[in-house]
Amino acid sequence: MTPTPESQTPDQTARLPWLPRLTQAAAPLTHAVLAINERGEQEELHIPAERPLTVYVDKRELVTLMTLGAHPELLVLGYLRNQRLVDSVDEIESITVDWDVNAAAVATRRGIARIEERTARKLVTTGCGQGSVFGGLMDDVAGIRLPPAVLTQADLYAIVNAIRLQESTYKSAGSVHGCALFQGAQMLVFVEDVGRHNAIDTIAGWMWMQQPGDAMRGGDKVFYTTGRLTSEMVIKSAQMGVPIVVSRSGMTQMGHAVASQLGLCAIGRATHRRFLCYAGAERLVLQPELAQPPAIPTA
Repeated sequence: MTPTPESQTPDQTARLPWLPRLTQAAAPLTHAVLAINERGEQEELHIPAERPLTVYVDKRELVTLMTLGAHPELLVLGYLRNQRLVDSVDEIESITVDWDVNAAAVATRRGIARIEERTARKLVTTGCGQGSVFGGLMDDVAGIRLPPAVLTQADLYAIVNAIRLQESTYKSAGSVHGCALFQGAQMLVFVEDVGRHNAIDTIAGWMWMQQPGDAMRGGDKVFYTTGRLTSEMVIKSAQMGVPIVVSRSGMTQMGHAVASQLGLCAIGRATHRRFLCYAGAERLVLQPELAQPPAIPTA
């Protein structure tokens, strides 16, 4: 079985009391509807669920996220991490999700300093499952330092193939984005949500819950997304310490500028044996001979 947040995050609080207590409030991922096809026939099909989740931090309303609801606690934890509202996982005491009221209650151990000031300026993000980031996120880019890391072309092809074979809500219902974290060619975790920003935040939360003492290190990891490589996705990957990102889609101008500034390797249009390395090519170990399709034996 491919690792998922549920299978890799058991109740760790009993042995690691400094980790936050998380509910396990996963919601149904799809919803049955009736549609009319091109022949005028009625058929039942399943579409991805989408539900609001309002996040409260110490009883103060912070943001409402539109989400599939697969791993809401990890989504909230990763959101707080990627917004740089919390610097360490042990600052969070608990995250409680209640779908009856579509709310996530975050209790911190010591509060969040200057939370009103730090969340005063919001930017609306691009893409599906529209979200928002706090303006200060862009101001922190210059301070990010990514560790040295490389990706071979062979491992890149293995990553693309692993995503192709991955069972997913997208295959059964469409209309969602998928993100994954790899170590070499090994998939560590795969997450889907209505927005790619939600999926990457969920992975960030998952990383924070994995290792005692600190978050799982991102320096030897590769982040994959089915969505565009926007500035938001590049910044969040860099904040997680992951220096290589891969997408089956393209890249925006601001995403390219940020990746170039950070020395982050950004690979897009990655399907089958084709790809484009937009930035950070020094991190990619090219093996051009692998780009050729296998020879067909002749009789």
